[in-house]
Amino acid sequence: MTAHLLFIGGEDHNLRIPFIKAVRDNGFRVSAAGSCDPWPFESERIEYRRFDLKRFINPASDWRTLQSLRRLLIETRADIAQSFDTKLGVLVPLAARVNKSLRVIRTINGRGWLYSSNSLAPLVLRGLYLPLQRAAAASATATVFQNQSDQAYFKRRRLLGRGEDILIPGSGVDIARFQASGARCASRRQLREELGLGDKEVVITITRMTRQKGIPTLLSAAALVHKARPSVRFLIVGPRDSEGPFAITDAELSKHAGYVIAPGPRADVPALLAMADLFVFPSEYAEGVPRALMEAALCGLPIIATDLPGCREVIRDGWNGHIVGTRRPRDLAEKIVHVLQNRDAAALLAARGPGIIRQYFSLDEIVERHCRLYERLLSFDRGTDCTAAAAGMGYS
Repeated sequence: MTAHLLFIGGEDHNLRIPFIKAVRDNGFRVSAAGSCDPWPFESERIEYRRFDLKRFINPASDWRTLQSLRRLLIETRADIAQSFDTKLGVLVPLAARVNKSLRVIRTINGRGWLYSSNSLAPLVLRGLYLPLQRAAAASATATVFQNQSDQAYFKRRRLLGRGEDILIPGSGVDIARFQASGARCASRRQLREELGLGDKEVVITITRMTRQKGIPTLLSAAALVHKARPSVRFLIVGPRDSEGPFAITDAELSKHAGYVIAPGPRADVPALLAMADLFVFPSEYAEGVPRALMEAALCGLPIIATDLPGCREVIRDGWNGHIVGTRRPRDLAEKIVHVLQNRDAAALLAARGPGIIRQYFSLDEIVERHCRLYERLLSFDRGTDCTAAAAGMGYS
């Protein structure tokens, strides 16, 4: 009988559709569940179930989500359930206790605000959530990490149960699909006219418009760059309405209206990257492996990213891009000006980006590693010590 894999994610779960389809092409039955719009899944003939999930701390809502997940796991009768996102990495393993034969994979795609920030609120909440993480670990058959830093963090804090832990860098980039999508979009000239960019130099970032993603730092850096190089325009692409109390406000953006453009989320990301001059990723918390960073590298753009896990998986300072510290707008501004003034040197670094993505982060490579994990877990009973088994097979 064909094994059934259920993939559970949040509001951006549709971004994993290429990954889910590729797993299906490897002979598995697949279905998905999430809090996002069902249409993208239905259009790809992927069975999909929707549930409510609040991204921010909300115990009452989290309890309702837990009950929904329990019903979902009973009804779908999957062989493996794989969760994505920080909160679901806790809720799915806890919900899976209703089905003792179910194999559960937690995917730790970044630590998020709760486990990255050192401000008072997350420090207090962290102490409350760590026991829940340990309880979830006891119900997980395996944990997939996207970078070594997160893996080490979970080990230091005893957030791993007896299940296997394995490093797989991200959900992969569907290179052919990404390039084909870019070819179908508007031309460079058309996009620049639409966005009012003309022949200006364009610094772009693709991210959620939230403080956690370092947007205040980027705006401060943009003001400094504007003084030194008035021809530069900053294009910040991504959602803002969904970011709750962390969202960048209209007042904050209006201060930079002359040189910052924030068009919201866009479906033509490949074309936007192709028409830009520099990609900046100012995130302030530990990412898994940022998809936008991989796509920018694939496009051969010069890149400046912050010195954080996830970013360091893709960018090596001075070899294929530049790394700066978090919350250092002056350093970021100086590096932006340096890259724009030294195009030949930046192009040499940027030219290494596509090769790195093709070798280490392509969808085919990532899916192959996941499928080996699925086959391995399916070959063992629920009670088997998967860590020992994996070590014997060279996967630890």
